[in-house]
Amino acid sequence: MPNNGENAKIEQWLNENSVQDVEILVSDFAGISRGKKLTRDKFMRALGANGLRVPESLFGMTVDCDFISNKYITDLEEDVYLQPDFATAGLVPWCESVTAFFICDVRKVDGATLGLSPRQVLKNVLSLYAERGWKPIIAPEFEFTLLARDGGADNPPTSPAPPTGRSGRLSVDKGVLSIDGMAEFGPLFDDVRRYCDSMGLPVDTLVQEAGVGQFEFNVAHGEPLHLADSSFQFKRIMKWAAVQHGLYASFMAKPYPGDFGNAMHIHQSVVDEKTDLNVFADEDGNNTELFGAHIAGLQKYAAAAMPFFAPYSNSYLRLESNLSSPVNTHWGIENRSVGLRVPAGGRASRRIENRIAGSDTNPYLAIAASLLCGYLGMVEGLKPSEPVTGSAYGLTTNGLPQHIHASLEALERCETLRDLLGEAFVRTFLDVKRAEIKARSNVLSPWDTKYLLTNV
Repeated sequence: MPNNGENAKIEQWLNENSVQDVEILVSDFAGISRGKKLTRDKFMRALGANGLRVPESLFGMTVDCDFISNKYITDLEEDVYLQPDFATAGLVPWCESVTAFFICDVRKVDGATLGLSPRQVLKNVLSLYAERGWKPIIAPEFEFTLLARDGGADNPPTSPAPPTGRSGRLSVDKGVLSIDGMAEFGPLFDDVRRYCDSMGLPVDTLVQEAGVGQFEFNVAHGEPLHLADSSFQFKRIMKWAAVQHGLYASFMAKPYPGDFGNAMHIHQSVVDEKTDLNVFADEDGNNTELFGAHIAGLQKYAAAAMPFFAPYSNSYLRLESNLSSPVNTHWGIENRSVGLRVPAGGRASRRIENRIAGSDTNPYLAIAASLLCGYLGMVEGLKPSEPVTGSAYGLTTNGLPQHIHASLEALERCETLRDLLGEAFVRTFLDVKRAEIKARSNVLSPWDTKYLLTNV
């Protein structure tokens, strides 16, 4: 149903910014931006008449743009309605005309929210926290790899190749925190920061990572929905800016099989809504039972939530490597070999860093799943394992699924996650993932052609 108060604010803001065109955006299951671009006048007419529509089948689309059909998404491809969230409003800095964007909520024809929308999945998880008087705080970190675009804009690379910086040299492994590595791509990152500032994205820190052409952006800590929106937009910004500088930005979990993978680390804590104090530590800085329970929830449910942390077959190449990638849900203080790291610090900064997710994930779904696992530990009063002080890479306990098939089966078996995330969403997500697996299995891999084509 139209929200006349919200619509009035939107119209006033468009007028104040002399907007000519408007992008309306939603996230599909892969975290890719989908939506429409309209003239300002057409946007306002459609907004007032409930006319901003997309087919519901958008939320049953695979990453290769095929569609699944089940009892929740039928061949009728019924329309659902988009309601722009004014809190997400911004201007697209690379458009020639003054172009605004809005991230949208999605509703059915009867006005009910669409539980298939990844943004709504996160909002539903946040409502569970609100019912308990808790407010989660997060800080996402994204690793990505810059790739050469030698084939031109219309010919994406068939295999990853290191990018060339402004010095004209190939970007080889310059080591973690290399200032020279960042300087090679200074103009690109200057544009990224400018775009982020223009669009209101709270980007905090940029660092060179360990892999070839690999970098990491940290997003300032804050409220999960806002930072999920920002993360959704950041991926788009990074990809767009890279193309403008003759490169590709890849968030694939493992673009180089023998090198470091790309992770999405999620720092998370919980504050009391009344006192605004971190419930993970007491006034003396000691860990609380809720802190331990949050860890224990991640330990118990992360395996079932793996499809949201590692959504593709390629995702598991990163988890198998032991190259700064966790293979289990052990926890430890200042220990990057575990899946759940606790950075040192006082009460205000007491938090858990979930290091399991890859950058190839949908940020709405990864954040929702990570927070839901911790929430379940808190409400169930779970107890964590003892912290690990040495390397966790060789440990066989608290293991995670090692391939996408096992992950999907674990999610399918977990009634608790299915109930809280919604049966329609979980079933549709599973169907989409299995359709992607089938499509991938119908393609010859380099291994197939190297060892089977002429040998067997």
